[in-house]
Amino acid sequence: MHLPPESGHAPEAMPPLDEVDEPVKVTLKIEDWLTVIVMGALALFTFANVLVRYFTSQSFAWTEEFSVFLMIVLALVGSSAAIARDRHIRIEYFSGNGSMARRKKLAQLGAAMVAILFGLIAVLSVRLVWDDYRFNETSPGIGIPQWWYSIWLPILSLAMALRAVGLFIRRGRRA
Repeated sequence: MHLPPESGHAPEAMPPLDEVDEPVKVTLKIEDWLTVIVMGALALFTFANVLVRYFTSQSFAWTEEFSVFLMIVLALVGSSAAIARDRHIRIEYFSGNGSMARRKKLAQLGAAMVAILFGLIAVLSVRLVWDDYRFNETSPGIGIPQWWYSIWLPILSLAMALRAVGLFIRRGRRA
């Protein structure tokens, strides 16, 4: 006979072990709340545009430009959360087989490669932001300064690189 756990929770109410976030120094709620905010903004902009189109046969020009920007931000924030939770894409045949030492080294190698990639993107995209600012580039749709959009690429890339460094450290400590 199977007895329920001592904590008083039914087994069905407890999430599977792989769905529980491991402890991190910088809370993952940052990415979770940014995702909620960006998705809410996307839904509101799109819904407002649908209503305006339906009732006036016109559309808000700015909603498409903001929607594209917010989808890019959403992808970068989601990538940061995936990195921090160690849920990024990998080939399970290589990462899940072999000795524990081999799997640990491969996990660290993957985290290091991600950190290097997004660190490089962060550094190189600073030049893009600087050029957008220096040459007074404006967005094609509504003419606002382009750097208002591009400034988020180095910031979010740096966040992803730091999340990957944190993952590298955690994978190094794992027994």
